[in-house]
Amino acid sequence: MKKALKIAGIVLLIVILALVSIPLFFKDAVKRKIIATINENVDATVSFEDAGISLFRNFPQATIDIDKLVIINKAPFEGDTLVSLGEVQLKMSVKELFKGDNEPMNVESFTTRNGIVNIVFNKDGIGNFDIALKDKKDDDKPGESDPLSLKIKEYKIENYQFRYFDEQSKMRIKLDSLYHSGSGDFTADKLDLVTKTAARASFDMDKSNFLNKLPISLDATIGIDTKNQTYTFKDNKALINKLPLEFSGMIKILEEGQSYDVAFKTPSSDFKNFLGVIPSSYTGNLDGVKTTGDFTVSGFAKGNYTETTIPKFNIAIASNNASFQYPDLPKSVRNIVIDTKIVNETGTLNDTYVNLDKLSFAIDQDVFNAKAKITNVVENALVDAELRGTLNLANLSRAYPIKLDKPLSGILKADVHSRFDMKSVEESAYERIYNQGDIDLSGFRYTDDNGKSLTINRAIVQFNPSRVNLQQLSAATGKSDLNASGVLENFYGFVFKDQNLKGNFTLKSNQLAVSDFMTEPSKETAAQKPSEAVEIPAFLDCRLDVTANTVLYDNLVLKNVSGTVIVKDQKATLQNVKTNIFGGAIGLNGNVTTKGKIPSFDMDLSLSAVDISQTFTQLDMMKNIAPIAGAVHGKLNSTIKVSGNLDPREMTPDLKTINGSLNSQLLSTTINPSNSKLVSALDNQLSFIDLNQINLNDLKAALTFENGKVNLKPVNLKYKDIALQFNGSHGFDQSMAYNVKFDVPAKYLGTQVNSLLTKLTPADAAKIESVPISANLTGNFSNPKISTDMKQAVTNLTTQLVNAQKDKLINQGTSALGNILNNVTKKDTTKPAQTQTQGTGTTKENVTKAAQGVLNNIFNKPKKEEKPAEEKK
Repeated sequence: MKKALKIAGIVLLIVILALVSIPLFFKDAVKRKIIATINENVDATVSFEDAGISLFRNFPQATIDIDKLVIINKAPFEGDTLVSLGEVQLKMSVKELFKGDNEPMNVESFTTRNGIVNIVFNKDGIGNFDIALKDKKDDDKPGESDPLSLKIKEYKIENYQFRYFDEQSKMRIKLDSLYHSGSGDFTADKLDLVTKTAARASFDMDKSNFLNKLPISLDATIGIDTKNQTYTFKDNKALINKLPLEFSGMIKILEEGQSYDVAFKTPSSDFKNFLGVIPSSYTGNLDGVKTTGDFTVSGFAKGNYTETTIPKFNIAIASNNASFQYPDLPKSVRNIVIDTKIVNETGTLNDTYVNLDKLSFAIDQDVFNAKAKITNVVENALVDAELRGTLNLANLSRAYPIKLDKPLSGILKADVHSRFDMKSVEESAYERIYNQGDIDLSGFRYTDDNGKSLTINRAIVQFNPSRVNLQQLSAATGKSDLNASGVLENFYGFVFKDQNLKGNFTLKSNQLAVSDFMTEPSKETAAQKPSEAVEIPAFLDCRLDVTANTVLYDNLVLKNVSGTVIVKDQKATLQNVKTNIFGGAIGLNGNVTTKGKIPSFDMDLSLSAVDISQTFTQLDMMKNIAPIAGAVHGKLNSTIKVSGNLDPREMTPDLKTINGSLNSQLLSTTINPSNSKLVSALDNQLSFIDLNQINLNDLKAALTFENGKVNLKPVNLKYKDIALQFNGSHGFDQSMAYNVKFDVPAKYLGTQVNSLLTKLTPADAAKIESVPISANLTGNFSNPKISTDMKQAVTNLTTQLVNAQKDKLINQGTSALGNILNNVTKKDTTKPAQTQTQGTGTTKENVTKAAQGVLNNIFNKPKKEEKPAEEKK
């Protein structure tokens, strides 16, 4: 037993080692076969991240895993991704791994997950999916075969996204969350393919959306005759949302195209079928809904689909005298009549036509009717439509589960007849367009998720053959009231052909609050994601002439606002905008654009007699351009040129990016140092000047700003007989580097200097020039640092005055000494010789003594006591 167990363990170990090692031995061979298969069949750029083999996952079958397979188109779709597959698994017998390079590996099933398939037809009708090698010949050498051979019995496609776009028709189809599986013996000439499919479908034509993630499913058995290329619909059930459909018939592949003989219909005629085709997000829960009448969809397609023909078909959608009522709603929708046909009777695509012969319903006493006919659908669609009726909007939420926090209100009346062809719309040939009638909306009120309400007291839209007139619009929202009128020049081009909406409007208002028109995220989404960037709609091409008595913007109150706004190409151009604010007037010309990645602006402003303090404290941009202006009281005339980027969400200037210039003239102005830490600190350091007394009347100042820095050109001021010059720069971060130069008369520099000046003659004192004093202002506006050279200047002046005083006194002493000497000399020559020798000393000694006395008197020095004669000797 021990020996048997030992042998069994060894065998098991060998098997495990084989299961682990065999994939390693055959991995490169499998990669070669995959690459060879791709290269021999595909004219495109194909890559995959890795390929591996597992014998454990689906034992006893082998599994080949291919990761991140990507197929990139060549011309004319150079660089476009045709297919991107997250995972591909191929299942086959283990023995297939042991085949040589010239023997094909037979794949029995495959599974693929997380893929994207992009199908595109360009304007020339060429599809991007035709990537099979065109020069691949059927007469390959004997014995040669494809490296991988598909002998599929089952397959699965999980979580795929399928995209289809036709540039000619602008038709777009998208299938999300696509799951599809099929099973059958593909090696047989005839087989039944059993399939299951589920997806969410979206469908757009041009710029109109017809389906948005509508759930669809299909469980079908398709009989396949591979020799005759025939596909027959057997047992099948489809659901379009909750609308059931059944198919029957067959499709046959021809040498040039396909042959169709297919019919479909709803298995029942209950009116719930109609509600079932509408997405549940709009219909709500259909359980308990009471319905009467019928609703059916039926149709067929029969004939050949080729380059020149299509199958004849007829699709009929009908309902007669139907009604429905939700169990928890008080109103019902009654007398519903639907009679619609989509028909082609010739097999020529352009002969397809759509007849909406009648669409009618009633809620209470209100009846609404519509009918339309569309012909010549391909070459130049002709549309003839009528709309008539009255609808109480409040009844919509009472009869249908519309998700609104607060119900709608208002009465809509319509009586419109329109007849036009699409070429006339494209060419704006309004003379070939017939319009007649009007739409009248009154008493309308709507409240959004944030509680913001819109009231339309009256809106009248009048249709005539050349244009659509907004005859009257009287509305209010928040703090704002609106009265507008104008003309839409290409309403149909906007609705049907993706053209810009052109128009001219006049808007009048007693009060406009800008915040009433700013978009905000709903309460539900605000916490989940930030507000989206504000954009000027690309489809707008219009002119708006505005007058408003009051406009509220942030914390500003603008009075008597007027001007013109021209919107085009995602740019709003402001022309001759005028307003009264800050006790004066502001004029504005410029533009704002959101076309680039970052919105930007370029504006010219003219300020006339505005209050300086308010302008430079209440406007953030002005506050940063000239923070010191907050300490100035008075009026200002100014011209400002400014450009830069805007914050994408707040649409306010990004101060780091603005550039421009400001030129201003001050009127009747004074300075209040207490309103500015900088001015107050400067006032405290300068004893010779009182900044409160500076007169700034008619002062002109000029500055430029760029990349977050403001440069001030030198400004010259006068205070009494003191001249000042102020220049330098500061940053929007409030850092500064300014210099103030003062030309200060000496008399303002203290008692010591004044004492010295009094000892000079008026003429000499006048020769003492004013003293230059500099003050350097650094730090920032909230914490300024001020340094001056005043102490050194006063010291230098004092030295100058002392030296001047000495020079004066020395000159006086020299003059006096000369006079004394001259007098003494004269006296000595006139006296007798005997008298000249009398006295206590010689003549020279006497002169010296006299001079010394004069100098002592001049310099006020005390005389020294004379010594006895013998001591002198």
